[in-house]
Amino acid sequence: MEYLIVIAALVVVALIVGGVMLVRPRRGRERPPAERPGERAGGATAVDEADAGAPTLEKAPPTEVPPPRPTVEIEKPPPGAGRLVKLRARLARSQGTFGKTLLGLLSRETLDDDAWEEIEDTLITADLGAAVARQVTDDLRTRVQVLGTRSPEEVRGLLKEELVKQIGPDLDRSLHTDTPGERPAVMMVVGVNGTGKTTTCGKLGRVLVGDGKTVLVGAADTFRAAAADQLETWANRVGAQVVRKDEGADPASVAFDAVKQGIDTKVDVVIIDTAGRLHTKTGLMDELGKIKRVVEKQATVDEVLLVLDATTGQNGMQQARVFAEVVNITGVVLTKLDGTAKGGIVVQVQRELGVPVKLVGLGEGPDDLAPFEPEAFVDAILGD
Repeated sequence: MEYLIVIAALVVVALIVGGVMLVRPRRGRERPPAERPGERAGGATAVDEADAGAPTLEKAPPTEVPPPRPTVEIEKPPPGAGRLVKLRARLARSQGTFGKTLLGLLSRETLDDDAWEEIEDTLITADLGAAVARQVTDDLRTRVQVLGTRSPEEVRGLLKEELVKQIGPDLDRSLHTDTPGERPAVMMVVGVNGTGKTTTCGKLGRVLVGDGKTVLVGAADTFRAAAADQLETWANRVGAQVVRKDEGADPASVAFDAVKQGIDTKVDVVIIDTAGRLHTKTGLMDELGKIKRVVEKQATVDEVLLVLDATTGQNGMQQARVFAEVVNITGVVLTKLDGTAKGGIVVQVQRELGVPVKLVGLGEGPDDLAPFEPEAFVDAILGD
């Protein structure tokens, strides 16, 4: 019996000790922080360890953003009307000797045959042409004899009347920029190399913008990349649109696209710059005719302006005749008229081509292209 009581006591003690052990948490050796699951030295997580084993993807270098293009300030050019009057001093400097010589000869006390011959020679040297010089001389001689008086004011008045008459005050010198409907007016600018054709296109754009027109220029001179760059610079200054293609592109294609864009954007005027070409090169001249034909599939070409260097004299006349045969010139732009050119070239050009001088270039400045005005021109030649 005692034996059973001892065994029962031992069982009770065992049960008590086991319960205590179950309630009390097991204590073991704590791992150092670096060895805790999910962490490693340096604070990186298990995700970092997994990433460390994965192949490293190189980051693409940041895309280089080109610097913004400088903002071009849009200029407001002056209107074309009255420009020649403002620029007359430049004509007076280069033509003054001619005017003074004529006035001096006509103011002599005695005008004999030798004096009139000298007057005729002076007119010829001014590039007026022999036939015109003779006609002016004969008309002046008759009027002086009839009037019987030769005060400086009267002589100047008579000479001015004769020169203006030869230049043609009644010719239509306006640029045809107003068209029926909504299509733009189309202008082609043609000429030989070195006459200032591309510069003339840029200055013409300024004249038209100054007159309140919206303008698009087509860079159809694709033989020179510099020509398109130059034209774009001119256009950007006045807010005109530009159509250009890569160097060597088909000029007729550029002209066609320029007119199409001009129609789509409803501009007032499209100016097409063409490559300079020698009048003796048949292939290039034929290409000029092609450009005009291609353009006219969409719109009428309202103006074909021939740019002539006023200093070339008779050679310029020969060039002008060939161009007129190919593309039906409607007007002439005389450049470099403020230099060594003689004023009589205006009369000669008009007589040879049967079309008026519409614009004259009187310097290198952006606003030195002026609509031609006969009276202001003659006043500048004769001086005050």
